[in-house]
Amino acid sequence: MKQYDIEHLRALAVVGAPGSGKTSFMESVLFVTGAKEKKGNVDAKNTTSDYLTEEKNHLSSISTTLIPIEFNDFKINFLDTPGNRELISEVDQALSVVKGAVVMIDGSKGIDIGTSLVLSDLNELNIPTIIFLNKMDKENVKFEGLLEKLKGILGNKAVPFLWPIVEDESFRGYVDLVDMKTRVLENGKIVEKEVSEVLMELVSERRENIMESVAEASEELLDKYFGGEKLTRDEIVFGLRKGVLSGDLKPIVVGSAIKDIGVIDLLEIIEKFMPAPNDLKPIVGKEPKTEKKIERTTSNDEPFCAYCFKTSVDPFMGTLSFVKVFSGTLSSGQKVVIANNGNSVKIGSVTLLRGKEQLSVERLVAGDIGIVTKIDEIVTGCTIADPKNPIIIEGPEIPSATIFTAIHPRNKRDEDKISTALHKLGLEDPSFEYKRNRETAQLLIGGQGMAHIGFVLEKLKNMYKVEVDQSDPKIVYRETIKKKASAEGRHKKQSGGSGQFGVVKIRFEPINPNESEFEFTEEIHGGSVPRGYWPAVEKGLLEYFQKGPLAGFPVIGIKAVLFDGSYHSVDSNEISFKLAAAIAFKNALKDAKPTILEPIMKIDILVRDEYVGDVMGDINKRRGQVQGMDRLAGGKQRITCEVPEAEIISYTIDLKAMTQGTGIFKREFVRYDEVPDYLIDGIIKEFTQED
Repeated sequence: MKQYDIEHLRALAVVGAPGSGKTSFMESVLFVTGAKEKKGNVDAKNTTSDYLTEEKNHLSSISTTLIPIEFNDFKINFLDTPGNRELISEVDQALSVVKGAVVMIDGSKGIDIGTSLVLSDLNELNIPTIIFLNKMDKENVKFEGLLEKLKGILGNKAVPFLWPIVEDESFRGYVDLVDMKTRVLENGKIVEKEVSEVLMELVSERRENIMESVAEASEELLDKYFGGEKLTRDEIVFGLRKGVLSGDLKPIVVGSAIKDIGVIDLLEIIEKFMPAPNDLKPIVGKEPKTEKKIERTTSNDEPFCAYCFKTSVDPFMGTLSFVKVFSGTLSSGQKVVIANNGNSVKIGSVTLLRGKEQLSVERLVAGDIGIVTKIDEIVTGCTIADPKNPIIIEGPEIPSATIFTAIHPRNKRDEDKISTALHKLGLEDPSFEYKRNRETAQLLIGGQGMAHIGFVLEKLKNMYKVEVDQSDPKIVYRETIKKKASAEGRHKKQSGGSGQFGVVKIRFEPINPNESEFEFTEEIHGGSVPRGYWPAVEKGLLEYFQKGPLAGFPVIGIKAVLFDGSYHSVDSNEISFKLAAAIAFKNALKDAKPTILEPIMKIDILVRDEYVGDVMGDINKRRGQVQGMDRLAGGKQRITCEVPEAEIISYTIDLKAMTQGTGIFKREFVRYDEVPDYLIDGIIKEFTQED
């Protein structure tokens, strides 16, 4: 692929609900631009975008794919993103490195809730957007109804650039309202014609709407338009481009990706109206040491910096780091610094990918997107930069896992390689988490939903040949006491030879378990327990507290005060006082009121206004407490709550059901709280039966 200058580069994310036709659209783009001689098909499992085994199995994208194409002396970098909302991190990362988006909508299905969310998100981010109403050739597609729904979401920003021609309820083609040309489907081919008088009457008002948008681009054009003068084509292009770049215009295109209808028109709109990399605002980052803000314009003459927005681990090519160059240029052999950690690396190879096909390139210029190969340290979220001018570019927040499942390999021989496999999967998908819970001995994996986890497990099986079984994760409870109590612990053993003897009297007091797990002190007078044995008493308690008396959970939130005891000059030793301390705690339990503590999670829930009541009521049923609410833009609210972890094991699934898939949340541990009395027996029974 040849080298392009900044002005002739474009980068867009292709987004939309599952099944809207994103992958088919990419096949059409590759075909009409001559990059492929024959189109692939999702059902035939031979598309450029969906090349992973898991994508072929599900007939759906699960990973962002880079598709660079050449068109009219422009290079357009498309990022084909997954539609599943559980893979939102892939979409967020893609949107962070592009200056435009194409929203695919299945015209036969209409504007569903997922599409509404995508449109609202792009509108809030103010990303220049083209809307492609796909599958217009299907039966019973009501264009005007779709247009009204789009205007309900975007207001007057939604402006048709192509108007469909429908005859006998069948889609025949469209009128280009910008160039005022008709393109109709005849014998399977698009034929360009002049606009007939009948069509002119139909679309003249729509054309005037576009001209009004053009006129608003400047005072000069406004005066000319209302003065009755005809606007030139250059003036029309200037006005429309200004409106698209500002976000005031969202062009609507109609067509069919399967039949290649409307695709060339969309590419022309991208070429003429969508931003080049040096349009809009410069990138803002920070200096690594001082965190001082730094601006970089998209220019080859600026110091080099690039952001890694995706990592892929290929069994043959090794680690592939997808990078967007924001300034300067990048070539093979170039020395750069990973600004996030200060490590210097030498770039081995710079290349392009189209799906999984490698394309050679001399270098990546400012504004371009490409691949750095075989450098494990360059991972999603990091910035590589000129060593003399380091900068950190903050990418989108990577969502933490909201649901976990426990796994264990079916084959014991896979125990050793599962950690390596999970590490590589974590590099590819930072929104996937894995951790070993030492207390429950469970290996936990987490994601944004069970479909997300399912995709990860499929890759684990297909790529790394590891099959696993799943089970529910165990809650990590704690034990403590509720009342102050004192007790004696006496250990005496005599069986010939040296004996064992140690007596302690200890006062146990409850303290805040979230501030201190254990405190030990002494109030010994007169040497009843020599100083040399005090550490043994503390150690004995700590060891005993690893497995509490009720259900075997660690004991926390206790202050132990050694205040008396006795010893034997010959038989006393460290082990005697360790055992005596444990006995003292056992004896104190009858008065200390032992209980169980449960982990409390803080959850931030983002929901649309209409679901707030249902979500709040559900939180109350889960023994949760609402801490606050914030009204956000776009008819959304953030609800902050504290809820016992045991009550939100499957909350990801439940929240989606309550909110038609629109609600999202994040969670973090905040503290331990006492379990209500009516639940304690059930917890004890559950965990003691397992033993």
